[in-house]
Amino acid sequence: MGRSYIVEDDVEGYLSKLCSQQAGTTTGLLIGQSSVQREFVVMAVRTPQMEESADDGKSVDKDWVTEHARQVSRMLPGGLSVLGVFIISDSDAKDTLTTLRQLLFAMNTLIASEQLWSPSDDDVTDCITLHVNPKTRKTVCRTFDVKDPKSVAKPADWKYQSGVCSSWAMVSCWLNIDMLVPLPDNKTSTNSIDNCLKEGLGSWAHQIESGVCLIDGKKLPEDFELKGGQKRNVKQTYTAQLLTTPDVQRSADVVQLCGGSVAIRGAIHSRAFLHSNKPKAKLAEKLLKRDVVSTVATRVQMLLEELLTPDEESSRDKRQTEQSFLPRRVFCPVKAPLCVCDYQFSDEGLSELTDRLKEMLDVDAAEEDLDAAQEITAELDQSEAAAEPTVETGEAPEPKRNNFIGVAMAAAVALLATAASMLYLSDA
Repeated sequence: MGRSYIVEDDVEGYLSKLCSQQAGTTTGLLIGQSSVQREFVVMAVRTPQMEESADDGKSVDKDWVTEHARQVSRMLPGGLSVLGVFIISDSDAKDTLTTLRQLLFAMNTLIASEQLWSPSDDDVTDCITLHVNPKTRKTVCRTFDVKDPKSVAKPADWKYQSGVCSSWAMVSCWLNIDMLVPLPDNKTSTNSIDNCLKEGLGSWAHQIESGVCLIDGKKLPEDFELKGGQKRNVKQTYTAQLLTTPDVQRSADVVQLCGGSVAIRGAIHSRAFLHSNKPKAKLAEKLLKRDVVSTVATRVQMLLEELLTPDEESSRDKRQTEQSFLPRRVFCPVKAPLCVCDYQFSDEGLSELTDRLKEMLDVDAAEEDLDAAQEITAELDQSEAAAEPTVETGEAPEPKRNNFIGVAMAAAVALLATAASMLYLSDA
């Protein structure tokens, strides 16, 4: 028996609208949450049109679709992910299956390359393909196991249902980030810097994954049932704290030849959504920790991509200390209580975010709809920067097995802190 997909009825309306507007082949992404028992699809998002298309959109550009999936994946909070791909085409469903399969595997490979958290045994590896006939509106749903290169199509059950989004619970936290990543001596190598950052972030991600999660101030048993999924149209929110233990080998104890270092410091906001009739504390903790890791890694990658432009690369041999700011996270509601997010650099206005939300997620949002209050834009503070070495070299406790460092912050404290920032330090 195939997997079962419970689909928000707004998705049916969205696909029908695309069918009526269809000119050529239309592709897009299916967004939702997977569980061992069933999947929940809450959004469908069409692929942005290419500016220049030689065949008027009759064929599918795999690279264009997969890059769109990568960008969308960055804009999803914890608990939401790209579950698969849809295609609206006059062609027979069987004729498009090969194309859809190729898209699924390419998308999974690209998105997985940016994920620093470790997969768990209960992760669902089946992804969905959906073919929609624009004339008859008939849908054909198939799944593939993207972790199995030899996977063949399996039938799946696709059911529309109202109120799918009404019973989600949200778990959120504010987190203080402070990590130091050594850079290679050969700083002209873009790949070397990227690999060092990924390795450093990976070590930090391991600390987050192995940390202790408190929900509403309590360490709950893994099988403890949260109450969010049992009430419809009632906002269920939980506040979490993450406590991490330092590595046995402290970074201060390591002597390493390097050409510089990157310090990533500041406060971030993280949130995760859970859909289930009986959501468990274990799932809430896993999804929240993954969102923490993903949002920091995404921001670092976005800033790295911006800094490593040709103009920036030409000036990177200068011996200097440079401070740059990671973008802040801004949320946008889509279907209460669910939301998506985007990242705002200090030189961007909210109108640029609404434009990206429309382009990437086909979401019509006004500036006043955006929640930009969870994180503030980082500002250069020379006095704070000068004081940091004293703080870091102060009375540092020796690493102990039960020496927990609280990295969660109250909302008021988080809003007083700067958004996460990058500090480039070159050796003199």
